[in-house]
Amino acid sequence: MPKGAFSITDTTLIQIDQLQTKAFVVVIRPQGEEIRRSQARLEELLSLVQTMGAEIVSSLVIPLRETNAATLIGSGKVAELDALAKEAGADCIIFDRDLPPRVQRNLEQTMDIAVIDRQEVILQIFSDRAATKEAVLQVALARQEYSLPRLTRKWTHLSRQRGGTKGTRGEGETQLEIDRRIVLNKITVLKDELKKVEAQRAIQRKSRSNGTLPTAAIVGYTNAGKSSLLNLLSKSDVLVENKLFATLDPTTRKVALPRGGDMLISDTVGFVSDLPHQLVDAFKSTLEEARYDDFIIHVVDAAHPDMLQCFETTMKVLSSLGCEGKPMVVFINKMDSPHNEFSVAKILADHPGSIAGSVREQRGIAELLNAMEIMAHHSHPESTYLFPHSRGDLVALVRNNGTIIDIKYIDEGVAVTARLPARLLSKLEPFARSEG
Repeated sequence: MPKGAFSITDTTLIQIDQLQTKAFVVVIRPQGEEIRRSQARLEELLSLVQTMGAEIVSSLVIPLRETNAATLIGSGKVAELDALAKEAGADCIIFDRDLPPRVQRNLEQTMDIAVIDRQEVILQIFSDRAATKEAVLQVALARQEYSLPRLTRKWTHLSRQRGGTKGTRGEGETQLEIDRRIVLNKITVLKDELKKVEAQRAIQRKSRSNGTLPTAAIVGYTNAGKSSLLNLLSKSDVLVENKLFATLDPTTRKVALPRGGDMLISDTVGFVSDLPHQLVDAFKSTLEEARYDDFIIHVVDAAHPDMLQCFETTMKVLSSLGCEGKPMVVFINKMDSPHNEFSVAKILADHPGSIAGSVREQRGIAELLNAMEIMAHHSHPESTYLFPHSRGDLVALVRNNGTIIDIKYIDEGVAVTARLPARLLSKLEPFARSEG
């Protein structure tokens, strides 16, 4: 193993040295799984490993008839994998599935090489890309929780620490017990810090919900083109990279609607199949931004080889966040290079109103904006009111909480046509009148 290729941190995660680490990538294909599906999982893992910064020296798909409780794959396959990894000059072996701590430890001891699972790859990427205080805290918490059952990966070679007074010392705590206590303390501190940050986010969220503009969240599988779409719609410069998880922190921009008026759109972290549960829990406050917006813009990657699976993964995550039934516009991006026309046709058929287009070629954008405007008007409907001249407070309420389209001072009172959030409609209903 090259010197410096790995370092084990206090959370027992293997840190990847981008200039030196050579990775051997392994996908396990369970009995009955189609080769196409295994290949799609391999391509995704290769993208994840490249995003992490390691050099891929080889890859292998291993058919699995029976699961070995100790090493996942049988002893013969372990020996074969060991030989292939050493022949390729690999510094680590990366599996496409989450490995139980015992299996991970046994494989490392048997092959004398670092073994990384999919969770650890994603945690490494998130750690490298976290920018805001909240994201840094969330990643740190996820790393600590991942490391807790894997502490023996680091400390099995250490002896017990003596304790007690002279003449009465027992065995005392093992280094493992000391380290477990350290990690548990760190988890407690991080959770306390996150509660403070989440309280601040709740205040910001309340301010947004009480705002005058309609809101939407852009969601979708990682690398589907969400940030590129936000840039195009808002004429802004949100970070765009052809890498997985380029966006970790929600970014909000104002977008002008075709027939006047504005709305706010937030970019969100990209979803991925089998997202580590530590990250689902840790990033819940970030992901659930979609739950509090008026509607969702679901961006689908037509160039992805397993487009339908990506679509279903995103829908499952949205459901887990309580977004079932939320109004949604589906935008099928990258139609300049679709991988499977059948998959595109299926989504268009199953989800009427879906829009096929391309951010790169700016196709379907006008149609998308029209659909967004309809959604925005549904959440902030246009209404006409007649307020008595003495009720200037109601005119101010409309002005401060909505968008006034027309206002006239007539003999009967003040006639106001405005777009207002649904939360105000019942309060103003006594003053509503038909536009005629």
